[in-house]
Amino acid sequence: MRELHVDQVAEAIANLVMEANYVLEPDVMAALEKARADEPSPVGQAVLQQLVENAELACSERVPMCQDTGNALVFLEVGQDLHLVGGDLSEAVNRGASRGYVEGYLRKSILDDPIRRKNTGDNTPAFIYTDIVPGDRLRIRVVTKGGGAENMGQLRMLPPSAGWEGARRFIVEAVAAAGPNACPPLLVGVGVGGNFDKVALLAKKALLRPVGQPHPDPEWAAREQDLLTEINKLGVGPMGLGGKVTAFAVHIETMPCHITSLPVAVNIECHAHRHKEVVL
Repeated sequence: MRELHVDQVAEAIANLVMEANYVLEPDVMAALEKARADEPSPVGQAVLQQLVENAELACSERVPMCQDTGNALVFLEVGQDLHLVGGDLSEAVNRGASRGYVEGYLRKSILDDPIRRKNTGDNTPAFIYTDIVPGDRLRIRVVTKGGGAENMGQLRMLPPSAGWEGARRFIVEAVAAAGPNACPPLLVGVGVGGNFDKVALLAKKALLRPVGQPHPDPEWAAREQDLLTEINKLGVGPMGLGGKVTAFAVHIETMPCHITSLPVAVNIECHAHRHKEVVL
C-alpha cells in the first residue's frame, strides 16, 4: 500500500490552477493554429491571430489569458491501492485551489449561495469529481472553466423514438443557441446515455480528451465528425464574428441507459480550454 500525503495534493492543485490560466496546452495551441489555417474569413483569421498572440503573451508574462479565470473543476482518479494520509482529500483540494487563486492573482468568481450571492473570496469550493481506479497513483486533471461557456450547456431527456437524428438535431441546436456567448471556436462535449445526472458528467468528461482525438469506436467517431461539419455550417465563426470555424472539435462520450430513455447533454468549452494534469 503506497502512501501519499494530502499536502502534496494541495501543492499540485495550487500549481495546476495557476498554470492552466497562464499556459495553454499544446493540443489547444495546435487547434488554434489549425483553425487559423482553415478559416477563410479575413475577420475570422484576424481574431484567431489575436487569440494566438493573447495566449503567447499570457504565457510569457504569466498573467491570466482571460479575465474569467473560471470554476476550478478537479477530476481525481484515485488508485485503489493508494492510501492518502495527513488529512481530508477534499479539504486539501480546496486548500490548493484557494492558494492558487489567491497567490496567482486569479479572479475569484464563486459565490457562497446561488441567491444571496456573497463571494467566497478565494474561488472555493472547487467542483470535485472522483473515480476509484486500479493502481496506487493519483491522477489529477484540472479544468478552469469560465461561466460564459458553462452557462451554454444543455440537457434533454429525449424519448428513444427520437433516435440519433433527434439527438443530433438537439446538439446542433444547442450550439447554435450558444452563438457567440461561449467565445468560439468551441470544444463541444456531448454525453449520450446514462441517466439525468450521469449524462451531464459524460458531456463534461468528454472535454478531457485531447482536442480532436476521435472516439475509439469508428461509428461514434463518424458521428463526431458529422456534428463538427454541421456545427461549422452555422456561420457563427471565431468569437461570433462570422466564419467557418465555430468549433475545433466535437467529443462524444456514451454509456448504457434505460430502455425508456435517451439522455443527451451538451457541455461547451471556450476557445481557451484551460486544462492541466499531473500524476502523483
